Amino acid sequence: MADTSHGATRRWMSDPLLVVEHLTMRFGGLVAVNDLSFEVGRGDITALIGPNGAGKTTVFNCVTGFYKPSQGRLALAREGRALAADVAALTRTGKRSRRFPEGDLYLLERMPDFQITRFARVARTFQNIRLFPGMTVLENLIVAQHNPLMHASGMSLLGLLGWPSYLAREKQAVDKAAFWLDQIGLTDRADDPAGALPYGAQRRLEIARAMCTDPVLLCLDEPAAGLNPRESLELNALLRMIRDREGTSILLIEHDMSVVMQISDHVIVLDYGIRIADGTPEEVRNDPRVIAAYLGVEDEDELQAVEAEIAEVAT
Repeated sequence: MADTSHGATRRWMSDPLLVVEHLTMRFGGLVAVNDLSFEVGRGDITALIGPNGAGKTTVFNCVTGFYKPSQGRLALAREGRALAADVAALTRTGKRSRRFPEGDLYLLERMPDFQITRFARVARTFQNIRLFPGMTVLENLIVAQHNPLMHASGMSLLGLLGWPSYLAREKQAVDKAAFWLDQIGLTDRADDPAGALPYGAQRRLEIARAMCTDPVLLCLDEPAAGLNPRESLELNALLRMIRDREGTSILLIEHDMSVVMQISDHVIVLDYGIRIADGTPEEVRNDPRVIAAYLGVEDEDELQAVEAEIAEVAT
């Protein structure tokens, strides 16, 4: 079961980190996401689920800047609580970001992907593992800290000179990498090529690499894909630690319902690019619309039959 004591606060309603409003993404005549609105709570694990082709990865690509939405707004308040008036004020300026008393506010639909990563602090993993297989496990975590290291090195000159401020920043990067190696149980494999790790360990390493960028929002695209039951449990523990200890909000796409129901605070269900359900795992679990979508029920009479069967079982 999910940690209902955490999710019961409905943080996505009271303290949203990310607010998606009327998101639409068209590819020619195909509407992949249609007028979608939802919120991601600060400090929540939010699962975005739905059948294949529901538009989940398209939503991720819009949030992380790989796609520019056809229309809609994606507002991220990095600290504090952004008021609706602040979002409206920033929208009118035509700017991408603005500092308000409540915290920095970003309109992600106006930003390229590298700015979303660096300034809005949104990190992401992909369905297919994208580690640097020829680099060591440790090097994969250090390269994630490239931007602050390059800044500290004066774009390489201070690094070549061994400048004290750069050496201090380099030590911080190694310490951070060592911390995440310990969290994912790979300290003894630090000097091994990342490509030599077992599949489950590579998945955890990719998440740790994303965390080395200090994100406020971590987007995970099917992190449990291909994992065995033991590896799935290890993944669950890692994601809970990231939420509870690091305070990082997580938005994940996942087909493994055991993972979704055990760790999520908030579940959003898509079907054909439209939101059909939104709530706690308990609320979504037995929703007839969700069951119908996963079973491929399209006819209204069939849907009513499914609802009747659920009602009968419930009584």
